[in-house]
Amino acid sequence: MKFPEDLIIYDTTLRDGEQTPGVCFSLNDKLEIARKLDQFKIHQIEAGFPIVSQRERESVKAIANEGLDADIIALTRTKPEDIDAAIDCDVDGIITFVGTSDIHLDHKMHITRQDAINLCETAVDYAKDHGLYVAFSAEDATRTDIDFLKRIYGKAEECGADRVHIADTTGAITPQGIDYLVRELVKDLNVMLALHCHNDFGLAVINSITGILAGARGISTTVNGIGERAGNASLEELIMALRILYGKDYGFKTKYIKELSDIVSKASGLPIPYNKPVVGNNVFRHESGIHVDAVIEEPLCYEPYVPELVGQKRQLVLGKHSGCRAVRAKLNECELDVSDEELIE
Repeated sequence: MKFPEDLIIYDTTLRDGEQTPGVCFSLNDKLEIARKLDQFKIHQIEAGFPIVSQRERESVKAIANEGLDADIIALTRTKPEDIDAAIDCDVDGIITFVGTSDIHLDHKMHITRQDAINLCETAVDYAKDHGLYVAFSAEDATRTDIDFLKRIYGKAEECGADRVHIADTTGAITPQGIDYLVRELVKDLNVMLALHCHNDFGLAVINSITGILAGARGISTTVNGIGERAGNASLEELIMALRILYGKDYGFKTKYIKELSDIVSKASGLPIPYNKPVVGNNVFRHESGIHVDAVIEEPLCYEPYVPELVGQKRQLVLGKHSGCRAVRAKLNECELDVSDEELIE
């Protein structure tokens, strides 16, 4: 399996994550999340959608002027006024998007395929003329006619786009589908290809990994996998799967994962499920006597990696399945010494 050495992770917690129904980050929330993402060593932060409101522009501009190492990018439609709003926020680059599937063109945009290509050309030209890093995103790309998708990505590349995005807007593609789609696109394109996967069928992380194995070089994530409907590819799940299962360490400071997750959970008001991979409270908790006996001797018997790697701690929990060894360990934590008879009781 061949992974790109220059993989880019661009996190969209502050934009797509905030589009979760009921979520509205304050300016202080956004700055705290951005700083922690930067400490984590994320490559790019999608800070928001400036044209939405004056408040949104203020928060994007504040993040852009925070002096972070990560590149700060903003979302825009393929409209000059959207791009101007992003420029006014001092961002490093933009993601400009247009719907490309027939259902989007017919029922949302009410335009032709050629109209969409013209919008792409105008937007990419305009943004490049203003010195921005430009990613062009085909919304609903995974339900778009592949020949048309090649045409519009080809136009974006011709106009100088730095990256093109496959947006799996409804989470409707399979790992086999994303493998085929990416391999077909990279045959005809020289521009960097990136993935924005939604999680409607629980496939966002594996689709992202499959896509980069097929030739993509960028992945969009959100902390805790938040986002519209079922959310997006989970940052923590993706990074740890790459590092532990595939042996690809891209230099992220994983010890901050749990802290980052808790910050986003608090700011969003969305609790972390106890069984959430990587960051859930139960991920390193052990109750069954058989499990606890083994974990006391060798934690890797029932843990795929040590909890400290992601800022977690191991916990031995007493319950109906606990054995003597677990009870003894818990008593020792409390500095209580009992006889074997008392322990059994």
